[in-house]
Amino acid sequence: MSTAHQSPKDPSPADRQVVERLVPVWLRETERHDADAARRAREGWAHGELPGQAAQDLALWVTARITDTGFNEDEGPEVDGPARITPADKASVHRWLAAQGHRV
Repeated sequence: MSTAHQSPKDPSPADRQVVERLVPVWLRETERHDADAARRAREGWAHGELPGQAAQDLALWVTARITDTGFNEDEGPEVDGPARITPADKASVHRWLAAQGHRV
C-alpha cells in the first residue's frame, strides 16, 4: 500500500519499525521512574496501542532523547542514550501516534 493511500489509522511500515525499536527502550526507562505508568503502557502496548497519557509521555520522551543532532563536538552537547534516536525517528513516532488518534 502506498503512503498516499493510507488511512490515518494505517501508519507506514517504516514508522511502525521505528516505534517497535524505541518503545521497549522507553518502557525500560519509564519503569525506573514510574513503575505503575510503565505497567499501564506495557499492557496497552501488548494490545497494539498506548493509553492517552502514555502516548503523550512517549512523544515527549522521543523528542527529549534525540541523540543524532548533527552537531559536532564544537557545536553542541553529545547526547548519550541506550538507543540512537534521530530527528526522523522522532517524526516517525509522532506520525505513528497521530495515526493511532493521539494528539502530538
